Amino acid sequence: MAGKVNHSYHILPPDIWPLVASISALTFTSGMVLFMHELANAHLVLGLGIAGLIASFFSWFSNIVKEAEEGHHTPVVQLHLRYGMILFIASEVMFFVGWFWSWFDFSLFPSTISEVIGGQWPPKAIEAVMDPFDLPLLNTLILLCSGTTVTWAHHSLIHGDRDGLKKGLWMTILLGILFSAIQAYEYSHAPFSFGGNTYSSAFYMATGFHGFHVLIGTIFLIVCLVRSYKGHFTPRQHFGFEAAAWYWHFVDVVWLFLFIVVYVWGGWGAEIH
Repeated sequence: MAGKVNHSYHILPPDIWPLVASISALTFTSGMVLFMHELANAHLVLGLGIAGLIASFFSWFSNIVKEAEEGHHTPVVQLHLRYGMILFIASEVMFFVGWFWSWFDFSLFPSTISEVIGGQWPPKAIEAVMDPFDLPLLNTLILLCSGTTVTWAHHSLIHGDRDGLKKGLWMTILLGILFSAIQAYEYSHAPFSFGGNTYSSAFYMATGFHGFHVLIGTIFLIVCLVRSYKGHFTPRQHFGFEAAAWYWHFVDVVWLFLFIVVYVWGGWGAEIH
């Protein structure tokens, strides 16, 4: 019994990078505040924060990968890594709750005082909205397909099919890049710009923040693809890939809500661009 406990709770040497990441995050947010208020040395503080975060990402994450490949990620460690990823995704959900909250607040209670809104939704300043059943519907199908391909990759890994793992990851990454390209094209041809009224601001913040998550998820999957070519991951130990798959499914679910609430319901009755 004592042997099992020692094996499960293997103590690793202290790592400096979590501390560096915390200091860098504080420096970054401080730099953002200075930059928004146009104060002196804002760019220097902001640049130091970004550089520290990037260095932390590469060094800290590479150390975690090294620990996994050396066998330090025991079942107990993997369990707590899962707890951490679940809490991280929960914090991301709260970000989107804020955007959806503002969207519902603006749309269900349009101000009758503001001449821009005019007591209607979409506001009278919005001459046309995007057709939800054109590019947004195509992007919905793309993300749903990417959810199936990443699940295929996961099942292939569990059953020891390395070739299926790589093919599934390649397809998911390409679909993610295609989604981002279509969204960039959609933004460039949008009938309204960012700011000016509540509709456009809430629209770009919600969809743009999701698009940023798609980019992060795509990078996450690219790292997993590179690791798969290096022989990483086993059917019994592959939390790095599992976390990427969780994150990608989270991105899929959020987009479904965005498509229904923002594109379909949010622009109902308005002229289509």
